[in-house]
Amino acid sequence: MLAALVDDFSPTALEPRDVDVRVFFASTADRDAAERALAGRYDLSPIDVDDEDWARRSQENLGPITVGAITIVPNQSLLTNPPDPQSPTPNPLVITPSMGFGTGHHATTRLCLAALQTIALDGRDVIDVGTGSGILAIAAARLGARSALGIDNDADAIQSARENLALNLGVGGVTFEARDLMASPLPQADVVTANLTGALLVRASHALLGAARRGGTLILSGLLGAERDSVARAFAPAEIVWELEEDGWVGLAVKKS
Repeated sequence: MLAALVDDFSPTALEPRDVDVRVFFASTADRDAAERALAGRYDLSPIDVDDEDWARRSQENLGPITVGAITIVPNQSLLTNPPDPQSPTPNPLVITPSMGFGTGHHATTRLCLAALQTIALDGRDVIDVGTGSGILAIAAARLGARSALGIDNDADAIQSARENLALNLGVGGVTFEARDLMASPLPQADVVTANLTGALLVRASHALLGAARRGGTLILSGLLGAERDSVARAFAPAEIVWELEEDGWVGLAVKKS
């Protein structure tokens, strides 16, 4: 609920702690606006935290996360070198903690990774909307996609995504582009992933459906259980072909006719 409430103020990260949750913003203006909006709902304390300190502390506390055939590790030191062909995790991805959202430690990212693995991606083109760290675009390429384009309206996220791509040697066909989802039509693809928020998915449903080729699949997450029906209606008549809930978050895959 907190994540949904602060979404309009461009949070860059949420850090659950022992007795509270720390929400990070790129600017004090965004932080102060969120504080005013949430006053009365929560006990709030504004603080200043250096970006590099946040990334360093996050990386110290994160371990590998496995979703199906994909394992996300926070740094290259956790990989075997050379890779072990007998490893039970044949598709490791290096995604470093940064101000770009998505390390696999949040349920919405895991739902998208699970949904991607229900689709035959070989030779398919993928667009990842709101790419954040680039994790879904990079994973799609590792799973066989012919091309994967990640877009985000945050230039810092695009920089993080490109840095993560460089850490994953042998992953090709992936590009990242700073772009506003609503500003112009998206290129078409066989698979469109959108890990956004329920409200934004509803507002952007026409644009996202327009990006999917006929017979293509859209993977949607970032929505809470209470938002599931409104998102499903926004993407009708596309048929829901996969659905999963984790920790109150919902992932959907819908097929465009």
